[in-house]
Amino acid sequence: MTTSTTTAAASPPGFREALAFEWTKFTGLRSTLWTTAATALMTVIGAVFVGATGSLQPDDTVLGGSLTLSVVALMAAGVVGALSVCGEYSSGTIATTLTAVPRRGRVLAAKAALVSATLYAVGLASCTAAYLLGDAVIDGSHPQGDPLPALFGIAAVFALVGALGLAIGTFVRHPAGAVTTVIAVLLLPSLFGPLFGDLQRWIAGATPTAALEKLTQTSDAAPDTVGSLGAWPSLALVAGYTVLALTGAAVALRRRDA
Repeated sequence: MTTSTTTAAASPPGFREALAFEWTKFTGLRSTLWTTAATALMTVIGAVFVGATGSLQPDDTVLGGSLTLSVVALMAAGVVGALSVCGEYSSGTIATTLTAVPRRGRVLAAKAALVSATLYAVGLASCTAAYLLGDAVIDGSHPQGDPLPALFGIAAVFALVGALGLAIGTFVRHPAGAVTTVIAVLLLPSLFGPLFGDLQRWIAGATPTAALEKLTQTSDAAPDTVGSLGAWPSLALVAGYTVLALTGAAVALRRRDA
């Protein structure tokens, strides 16, 4: 009886316990809470702005116009993911985390599950609210767009970018460097794509922002600009390399000192 009790006491925390630890840290860190709030508010503010200014092009959809600032919100989502791990490195609490949960892969999996689920919920709620608000204030002469199931895919992009930010933060470990890298990954392919000639649409089309533009059905998401993949294949591509990035981050976390 004593031996079994000792073994049970020495066993590492399970995934549920690790997830509870991560939730406590996530909600106790001001930077992640404020950035998550900013992620939620940006799309709604964008819908109000577009409706008030009447700045949409004739072929822009109500859905796309309502989510004009969703790309900015997407960058904030990536920052949330990066800060969820970099905040621990900058404060030194990562050593405590890895002592409490020695299985480092479990720590990263718990962080990824928490960040992804939180940002999926935030993305779905805020983008739905922005669309409903935009539908009420945007000129009815614009085509409506198809909000369903697109809004679920848009929320998934937010979740994936948060997980991608987490992977980048695990590699970089420094908050400023990780935030800069996240923004660069999201923006630079679109900015520098024209320098690559005919390859532009494939370089720009592989980014999370391209998947977002296709799901929001914006007039800028033409095949010659962001690739010929449809919205859902683009989302699947983003999911694929996000999983690869998290796998690499897990390997790096296991091999490096805290």
